[in-house]
Amino acid sequence: MLDHITPLIITYNEAPNIRRTLNKLLWAKRIVVIDSGSNDGTLDILKEHDQVDVLSRPFTDFADQCNFGLKQVNTAWALSLDADYELSDELVEEIRQLSESDAVCGFRARFIYRIHGRPLRGALYPARAVLYRKDRASYKNEGHGHRVEINGRIDRLRGAIYHDDRKPLARWFASQQRYTRDEADHLQKLSRDEMRFPDRLRFMGFPAPFLVFFYTLFVKGCVFDGWAGWHYALQRLCAEVMLALELVDRRLERKSELN
Repeated sequence: MLDHITPLIITYNEAPNIRRTLNKLLWAKRIVVIDSGSNDGTLDILKEHDQVDVLSRPFTDFADQCNFGLKQVNTAWALSLDADYELSDELVEEIRQLSESDAVCGFRARFIYRIHGRPLRGALYPARAVLYRKDRASYKNEGHGHRVEINGRIDRLRGAIYHDDRKPLARWFASQQRYTRDEADHLQKLSRDEMRFPDRLRFMGFPAPFLVFFYTLFVKGCVFDGWAGWHYALQRLCAEVMLALELVDRRLERKSELN
């Protein structure tokens, strides 16, 4: 199965992460990387691996980057990864033993969140489809992120992927500002019937930050993960506070315009 898979990675200034990602992809005959202008040493690290094929493309949005990348994949299957993902050895072995079936068009994997290398007991990061038939998949934007739509059956993999972003915290805050605007735009476009319960809480503004902080610490068990757990819980709190503040600011701005 591994011979029929091409990893696909989207990069922009991922020098703190990309080497760990690539080290778990040494089995791949070809790795497609879509880079949008990295200038931090990412490209130098990518050049260390002969099977990496780097294509430069200005960033428009994540869905466009991923759909462009899919067109560069020349195998039946694509393995879509962020540059801060690291495949577990168990997952690589599980994929190695997969047999192709016309009935299955994709596979979903769970994630173990790491903070500076330390795994957390739990996180809010959901399982997502990462391995799929290239001709059955396409990406669409959803809030600040993106989602792959797969036409066909999706099975679940037992092995995990580690999510371990070690870029500076200042970079996280800068990215979060953009994500906040995109997420607010997304929520405001949804009708009430389209909103899931978590979306409704977030759209209200005030309850979500406190609920997310409590849920992350105590329900997910991050309170037992020491400083790494507190780091993650505070990060989630900040993200929700920024979103709530963006939504409240927009409501106040609309009211002032009406007056």
